[in-house]
Amino acid sequence: MNVLTSVRLGALTLKSARTYAFKSDLKIKWVRPEKIPCIKPEKSGDLEAMMKIDLSQPQLPFRGSKELETADETVKKLFSLEYAPRRKLTQVYGYEMKQLVKRHEFDTGSVEVQIARWTAIIRAYQDLMEKFPRNKVMKVVLKEMIDRRKKKLKYLRRWDYKRFEWLLEALKIVYKPPPDHFHWITRKESLRKLTNNYCEDIRQRRLDEYKQLLQNEQPVFLQEKIRALEFIRNEQRECGVEVTVTDEEVEAVRKQLKELEEQRKSEEE
Repeated sequence: MNVLTSVRLGALTLKSARTYAFKSDLKIKWVRPEKIPCIKPEKSGDLEAMMKIDLSQPQLPFRGSKELETADETVKKLFSLEYAPRRKLTQVYGYEMKQLVKRHEFDTGSVEVQIARWTAIIRAYQDLMEKFPRNKVMKVVLKEMIDRRKKKLKYLRRWDYKRFEWLLEALKIVYKPPPDHFHWITRKESLRKLTNNYCEDIRQRRLDEYKQLLQNEQPVFLQEKIRALEFIRNEQRECGVEVTVTDEEVEAVRKQLKELEEQRKSEEE
């Protein structure tokens, strides 16, 4: 290998070096925003979690039972929610939610009742997902239930907007429709925005500092202006030419200086 070949290889090595990935000296730190799963209340729109249910009350199928009312305390305790499976608690919670929005006593299939029942199941599953985050089957079921409720809310919003607003307020839900345009969050674009904001902050800070400097020098400037106006006026009078500086102009500058001094004293106090 001769000298010319080694020089050419060295030039190719320099050209192939990475010049786009450099470390910036700016004090800008970008942290990727945490991805919120769709099953979380922040994404589903549920403003409240599953309410605390009194475990001493009987299960839903045994409410109003005369035999249970006359039974002893041990039997009442066995038929209470304390020894019932969790699905019985969800059943009672769904019943309480449906009582808030049903149209009449025998209403079981209206849109409001369906959404209330799904809301109870969604919040019960969300409570379980906090304890068992690795349950994939429950996660899929919960996501499908949230999508089903969102679709039904979309139809209700189009069909009867007043009822839609009332239902959201009664069930403590926020309707979050899918976005019209999806935009990926990238590091490059975010750093550009942060850099622009950083430069804008520097520019604004320097402008504020320069403005403060000019305000500090304003009394000296006004005093110099008063002396200059008085000198010009006196010189014009002595020379016998037309006086272009009037007394009102000088008094106006003095008044401005006095107001500025009073303003500074009030700010210091």
